Amino acid sequence: MDFGLVLQTDPPASAVVELMQRAERQGFTHGWTFDSAVLWQEPFVIYSRILEHTQRLVVGPMVTNPGTRTWEVTASTFATLNDMYGQRTVCGIGRGDSAMRVAGRKPNTLARLGEAIDAIRDLAEGREAEVDGQPLRIPWVKDGKLPVWMAAYGPKALALAGQKADGFILQLADPYLTEWMVKAVRAAAAEAGRDPASIKVCVAAPAYVGDDLAHAREQCRWFGGMVGNHVADLVSRYGEHSDVIPEALTAYIRERHGYDYSHHGRAGNPSTDFVPDEIVDRFCLLGPAEAHIEKLRVLRDLGVDQFAVYNMHDAKEATIDAYGAQVIPALNG
Repeated sequence: MDFGLVLQTDPPASAVVELMQRAERQGFTHGWTFDSAVLWQEPFVIYSRILEHTQRLVVGPMVTNPGTRTWEVTASTFATLNDMYGQRTVCGIGRGDSAMRVAGRKPNTLARLGEAIDAIRDLAEGREAEVDGQPLRIPWVKDGKLPVWMAAYGPKALALAGQKADGFILQLADPYLTEWMVKAVRAAAAEAGRDPASIKVCVAAPAYVGDDLAHAREQCRWFGGMVGNHVADLVSRYGEHSDVIPEALTAYIRERHGYDYSHHGRAGNPSTDFVPDEIVDRFCLLGPAEAHIEKLRVLRDLGVDQFAVYNMHDAKEATIDAYGAQVIPALNG
């Protein structure tokens, strides 16, 4: 199993680079960041520094979207990083939550997202693609390679991931929901004539190693609120009781009342007081290292190829080191 580290690009950027270096030394293979231009610093600038100061780490956004930048700009940026540092990027992409809403825009449609996945990959790999009706090709790209991994929750998005994406990003670590969603992605891939096993599966969630479970929960409760933004979209589209969405995903947002993006993805977020302990325990990895190992083995058996640690809490270095010393060797030993 691969392991990734997910960070917000808060200043100073040097701190982000140092944590990514630490993660690589501890056996992590991927370095991911949020991508929301108003809330945090520009990640692609920081990726260049991360790549320069690491040897093997693969970097990318979790996740970008088709609306913040034009598709040829996104593709050219990835292709430039790959040309400089040797095919060490991955494009995580979704409809856009904080990046679009904070800027007063709606998240992108799935139709536009599907078009963007094809166009960004084709352009970054040196092929011609159509962007807003205009055929484009980046002439200097030679032997480019850009895997595009899509974040999804709902049935239509899961189907799109299976039809088009090279990888599927699931932002929660609940085994029941993981099994349900991985099956949906792979079924859509098979129906589209693709090899379902070729699609990488990345589960991303907060991890907090330690014996003080109550403290760990408070440090990670923000994650239930972040996931709740996407769940609220699904409930508005399909209804609270729907045959196409498990109630295990939707029931907990009944007490949700709005969301303040100024605290997005941060411990102590006041917009997440509706998130019960049970959801924090299901969606995150908490407790001693042995509990993390046990849950990760279950996820691995469900077909998860990578676990990406959301590291937004008060024990960043300790979590990276605990994973390097105990969790990663146990899963890959």
